[in-house]
Amino acid sequence: MRALHVITGLGVGGAEQQLRLLVRNLPVHCDVVTLTNPGAVAEGLTADGVRVTHLGIQGNRDLTALPRLVRLIRRGRYDLVHTHLYRACVYGRVAARLAGVRAVVATEHSLGDSQMEGRRLTPGVRALYLASERLGRATVAVSPTVAERLRRWGVPEPRIEVVPNGIDVARFRFDPARRESTRRRLGLPQGAYVVGGVGRLTAGKRFEVLVRALAELPDDVWLLLVGSGPEENVLRRAAQHRGVADRVLFTGERPNGPTGHTTAGGLDLPSLTGAMDVLASPCAEEAFGLAVVEALAAGLPVLYVSCPAVDDLPRDAAPFARRVQGGADSFVRALRQARAQAPGTRAAPDAAHHYSIARSADRLMDIYTAATLGVSST
Repeated sequence: MRALHVITGLGVGGAEQQLRLLVRNLPVHCDVVTLTNPGAVAEGLTADGVRVTHLGIQGNRDLTALPRLVRLIRRGRYDLVHTHLYRACVYGRVAARLAGVRAVVATEHSLGDSQMEGRRLTPGVRALYLASERLGRATVAVSPTVAERLRRWGVPEPRIEVVPNGIDVARFRFDPARRESTRRRLGLPQGAYVVGGVGRLTAGKRFEVLVRALAELPDDVWLLLVGSGPEENVLRRAAQHRGVADRVLFTGERPNGPTGHTTAGGLDLPSLTGAMDVLASPCAEEAFGLAVVEALAAGLPVLYVSCPAVDDLPRDAAPFARRVQGGADSFVRALRQARAQAPGTRAAPDAAHHYSIARSADRLMDIYTAATLGVSST
């Protein structure tokens, strides 16, 4: 089977890194097209031996990209096209059908109750999404929570499949030597208690809640923010205003696996996660909660406002994951309680193993097979 993955961009983000992990684990030939931003994940895919094509789309209304994508799909003689993220789903589904490929699968990574990938869920966004959705064979939700949101939106129940995001559990396994080395390289004081936040620095992730909470915590508590985005300067100013700028570290984007070159500072996401003492996720509207699951794989206690990946499992699957109300005061209380508890063994709980990338790839292959067999039988 030959599959083409079409994604909006390949900077360091949850959906982008999930795509790379899937391609590594799917037993089919995969090529990748990115509409924009061939960033660090594109370099990593190329290092893995995957052909990556940058379509060079110029804005949301660049219709010249559509015939280019159609020609690319025809030349590749693909059996299946798999789209990821809103713009790629719209362009990719249409292009696949125009190119004669009827086996089209889309993954919905980022649908919230009020937004999708940072854009408001206006009637126009919904109408365009649903119109293109009809061109595919299946729409994959990364959690039962997202599947229910798709149903409420109007996607027919039989077309919705659930394939949770997956992680490489072994890459996040706690390593005390790596922890100490990473903390030294970050310049953290001996004995510092490190609160971690991982994700795009956007308003929706609500990392300013952690900055406000830090100002109410002892001076040996530090905040380590892993990611980049438009709110970085806002967060830096907030830290200055609160008098905690010297205790907030911004690492920028960090991949969760090796790229084609050494990352700045040589520190990847598993190393940085291992350097933390607790992960705090203040986002109120997650589709899955990948950073939470990766932290659990590193044996970290986790405080979260929204995480379908944890809430969809039995309570004892993630005993050190705790939901908080979401304001700065509630995080101050929760962080004080987390610190007062004796540190655990840093072993990955059942929840982390439940979301192994191998299991997700196997489930996705079932959907690929059904989509291609459905084409041949019609």
